[in-house]
Amino acid sequence: MELILQILFGVISLICLLVGANSLIKGTGSFLPEYIPPQPKLDNAFRFFSGMFFSFAFLLIWMIFHIETTTQIIYLVGWVVTSAGLGRFYSRIKVGSAGKYYDCIMVIEILLGISIMLLQYFR
Repeated sequence: MELILQILFGVISLICLLVGANSLIKGTGSFLPEYIPPQPKLDNAFRFFSGMFFSFAFLLIWMIFHIETTTQIIYLVGWVVTSAGLGRFYSRIKVGSAGKYYDCIMVIEILLGISIMLLQYFR
């Protein structure tokens, strides 16, 4: 069970590092149409959350190397991952689907978070 958790944390940390760094570097300008001027408040919040997403990877990397002594925080990590998927689900309800790719990511995040919590429970 611990090895599976370590692998899951490794995959999630890699995603957080890559997506977080990409979002920090690009900002909201790469997502908005060219005719919309820069939105400082939106970009500020976006880069803030991107920085948090990026730094979450370092917590996961630490957990990989301390899995045998890490217990309760694993449930929290599982809940964070599940909440990310639920956030996408809420967005889908409020403004519609962002496309099949993002719908698949949403399902994966929800299932991945639940899997982490279940693996910890049965560990």
